Order: sequence, then C-alpha cells, then structure tokens
Amino acid sequence: MIELLTETAAVQEPQRIRGLEMPWNRVMGSTEGPAGAARALGPWHPQEFMAECVETVPEAGGMMTFVFRRCDGAPLAFRAGQYVNIAFPVNGEDQEPVDRSYSLSSSPTEPWTFSVTVKRDAGGLVSPWVHDNVRPGTVLDMLGPVGAFHLADADRRARYLFLAAGAGITPIMSMLRTIHDLPGTADVVVLYHGAEAGGFAFHKELAYIASVDSRVKVFYALGDRGRPEEWDGFKGRLSAAMIDEVAPDANGRQVYACGPEGYLNTATELLKKVGVDDTSIYMEFFSGDRQTLLEYQAELAHAADIAEEIAEEIADSAEDYYESQPAAFGMYEPGYDEDGTLQASGLPLEAVDPDAPASTEAAAPEAATPDASSFDTVGTGSLTLSFLRTGINVRIDPEEHILEVAQRAGVRIGANCKEGMCGSCKVVKLSGDIDMNHQGGIRKREIDAGKFLPCCSTARTDMVIDA
Repeated sequence: MIELLTETAAVQEPQRIRGLEMPWNRVMGSTEGPAGAARALGPWHPQEFMAECVETVPEAGGMMTFVFRRCDGAPLAFRAGQYVNIAFPVNGEDQEPVDRSYSLSSSPTEPWTFSVTVKRDAGGLVSPWVHDNVRPGTVLDMLGPVGAFHLADADRRARYLFLAAGAGITPIMSMLRTIHDLPGTADVVVLYHGAEAGGFAFHKELAYIASVDSRVKVFYALGDRGRPEEWDGFKGRLSAAMIDEVAPDANGRQVYACGPEGYLNTATELLKKVGVDDTSIYMEFFSGDRQTLLEYQAELAHAADIAEEIAEEIADSAEDYYESQPAAFGMYEPGYDEDGTLQASGLPLEAVDPDAPASTEAAAPEAATPDASSFDTVGTGSLTLSFLRTGINVRIDPEEHILEVAQRAGVRIGANCKEGMCGSCKVVKLSGDIDMNHQGGIRKREIDAGKFLPCCSTARTDMVIDA
C-alpha cells in the first residue's frame, strides 16, 4: 500500500498560478496606501545601515557564508541577484575601512536576515581578514542593496537558464532560493562549473532543491583540470554543445550568468551561437554592456607595451574576481601620438637638505599644495580640472563625465563599473562643484568628507582634485 501511494504521488504535479511574481510587486503597484510593514519589504533605494553577524557557515570551494541582521531591526529588502557594499576595518578600527562589494546569496523572501558568501583568496587583502575575523557579534557598516543584475519583479513565462562558475554561484543561489520559495510556474536550468569535484558550494542544498522542486534542474561541469574517474557530470569548458544539451530551448529563456571574466566572455559568444538574443542575456558586468567589454579588450591589445604597468595597477587597485565582484576592471585610456603613449609628467621631485632646520611653515598643508597654474593643460572644454597628484590640468565640457576625460588624459583612477555602483573610482574633491548621479556606490559620510565618484559626475565649475 505504501509502495502504491509513493508511485501515485510521483506522477502528480503541483497546480500553480502562472509565472512568478515577487512578494513586493503588488505593494509597489498599489494605489491604496499599503501598510508600513508591507512597504518595508519593497526594495526601494540603497540605504546605509549597520548589520550584525549572527552565523557563519563553511561552504565547499574555500567559501564561507556570513549571515547578518540589521542592527535597527528592519528587514533588508532587495532583489535576488543584488549585492551590498561592506566597509571592513582590516587595518584597525582607527583607520579608514576598506570597501568591498559582495553578492547576496540569501533569498529576499526571508528578509529578516541576509547572507553574503565570500571566497577566500590567500593573496587578497580583505577576504582572508573576513574569514579570520568576522564572527557572530561582529558589527559592520553596509550600503545597499545595489545592482541591476537581478530577477524581474514579475515574469509571466519564468523560463531561465542560470550559468555559474566558481564564486559566481553566489547571486545565482539567491535567485534559485527565491524561485524555490515562491509559488507559480517556472522552468529553471542551472549549469554550474567548478574547478574540482569537491569544490561546488551549496551542492547539498542544490541537490535538495532539484529533488523536491520539479521546476528546477541542476547540472555540474568540471573544466579541463583533472577529474575523478567516478565523475558523472559534464567535462570541459563551457561550450555550445553543453548549453544545447542542458537547455536545447535556450533561445526561449532568460539567461543569467555570473563568473570570472573569461567565462563570461565565452558565455556571451556561445549564447549568440545557440540563438539567444542579447536582450535575454544578463551578466554581472558593471561595465554596462558587451560593447564596453570589447573596447576594453581592444585597449589591452593596443597597450601591450605597457601591459606590465597595467597589471601592477590592477593588482594595487583590485583583488581577484572572487574577492570583489564583479570582475570587469576599468582601465585608464591614455592618449597616443606618433611616438606612442602620452604620459602625464607628474610633479617634479625636489631634493631635501637633511641638515636644513625644520620649518613649521614648510610643513603646513597650504605651503605644500602645488600650484596648478604651472601644470601642463590638455584637452578642450569650457572648464578646467586640476589633478594635483598627476600634475596636469584637463579641460572638460559640463556634459562630460569626469572619469572618462581624466583617464583619457592619463590620470590614473581605478574603476570597475563606471555607473556609480561599485565605488572603486572614489577620489577627493578639494574645490569646485559637481553634479553626481550615483547608484549607491558612495556613503553620505564620504560625500561630506569631500569624496565623489568621477564616473557618474559632471563638473559645474573649475575643480581641483586630489588624484
């Protein structure tokens, strides 16, 4: 009898409403003035808040999940796939914190706690500190939620292909958990690439979800490295044949992909081959679109003669993709003439007589400030940007973004997203007025201290910048 019941249950499918709808979607569209508790669950805008760690969960592949709750007791309302920017006091409580952005791995359907999952990079600055120091009771300053890589608030078809490699599973996990928690019809295929058989984070939960939720199928793949004989998943790097095997109808699905830059480059080209339209592809590129990435590759090829210098700059300004998501690094774009790269000359060095008596006047900040009127001036435009560290004046028009013009003139400002999200291009404005249209990449206290994001800022007046 028990056997018969089990057999009968196996052929029955749940009856569901059509498509998926996020729990806050109707609140946001309501004209009746929803109650405060309901409004609190809507992911309206990035906020600054303090959060306390309440749990740590070791994951496979050198990763660790950190579970937090807001100190003010409010829920963290976010969309599945978004991230938070966290200030880590890696150099001590009395020093400036180091900001890193990490994708949320938890589901917004359980907003009273939220999780970030961090891969330990032995050579990184932040991730080893996080693994060694963040424990239940640790309180950190956060900003979020941020990011345009997320599920839609409503999807009547809800047919997805999720591609993940390594730590790229983190935002995908948030999406999958969300879909599993929600009612509604959906068709989800997950293809997860890992470096070793025992290195797939969340593998137990993924297996459980796939076993109890008929809407979800999960496939695993190992790359070109050594594979155990008993491995029964896919072998080799991502390919069109692999995509076609797990999702022969890929061109009818919304595709969300997250992983290292090389993986995403490959995925973009392969998805085109299998007929997926660009409008159905979503990737964790802060650089905005595919064209930016192609320009980035062309720039690297054109600047091969300064590759070593660029590599050092990347190492100084950003860690591995897994340390700080996403991976697309912004490069400064120097000018060129017939003799090669045009480099800003910088400020001249001055010899100091060790026997000369110390002068309090010379040590005063105002006496040490260089005179921008002696700098070379490049570019055209109605306004002037004076970059003190670089030693150059750059002419700019009011409608131009400061970062783009500065990098073109050889001013070295690190940048990832170029959309005001990640905060990596943050610099100090010593004088002048700007219009800044950021997307959560900078905190109010930083703005009050004179910092701004040149990627999303335009100049209203002449400016002096500490860069």
